[in-house]
Amino acid sequence: MVRPTNSTPAVELLRVTQRFGEYTAVADVDLRVDEGEFVAVVGPTGCGKSTLLNMIAGLRPPAAGEVRVFGQSLEGLNRRAGYLFQADALLPWKTALGNVALGLSFAGTAREEAEARARGWLAKVGLGGFEDRYPHQLSGGMRKRVALAQVLIMDPKILLMDEPFSALDVQTRQLMENELLRLWEEDQKSVLFVTHDLEEAIALADRVVVMSAGPASRPIGNFPVSLERPRDVTEVRLTEAFLEIHREVWGLLREEVMRAHGQA
Repeated sequence: MVRPTNSTPAVELLRVTQRFGEYTAVADVDLRVDEGEFVAVVGPTGCGKSTLLNMIAGLRPPAAGEVRVFGQSLEGLNRRAGYLFQADALLPWKTALGNVALGLSFAGTAREEAEARARGWLAKVGLGGFEDRYPHQLSGGMRKRVALAQVLIMDPKILLMDEPFSALDVQTRQLMENELLRLWEEDQKSVLFVTHDLEEAIALADRVVVMSAGPASRPIGNFPVSLERPRDVTEVRLTEAFLEIHREVWGLLREEVMRAHGQA
């Protein structure tokens, strides 16, 4: 997909630094996510990937620099972003329907309308007929589908994803990756997807950003992914084009992984 470089980005980090006490997690980070772009961020453990997401979500302001959302400096929570965490954020005492409708209820939507829209989203993620199931009655993949519907029902313009599928088995993970791509193709939200899995990053994204080893981590690599869409994440991994991109990115990422391992 070709996007105009002069358009206002959905997310922009300008010389952003974040500190935790005396520890500098990320330093002088410049990062841009264009409207409708799917960007994956990879890097060694502890390189500040989740820290970037938290600043973009407005959960923690940067110690220095600026976060911009659609050209405006972010103050407080990012109301235009949805956040899908690694761990399930479902309420165990609510059904799948109740969990998906929760955000609309908090926003003041009438119960009947909220539940009707929640039913539609559960059907959209393949869980029609499971509305009355509680989280403990659902598999890991089903819970992740509920969580995805819970975020997307609010129609965020930006989707922040922090290793959302890492706890799933390989087969379920690939099913969820394809499900995500199917839903993303419908309206192409701006996505920032954090993962430790380089293959996952390449299979999903328009662009892969590599972070350096911490402390004071920063982006050191920016790799466009020219694989055609729509994609099947299982099939695309077998193509020569995929392997070429993987070799190129891994050549840089491996050095940072080894450096982080040596520091540990």
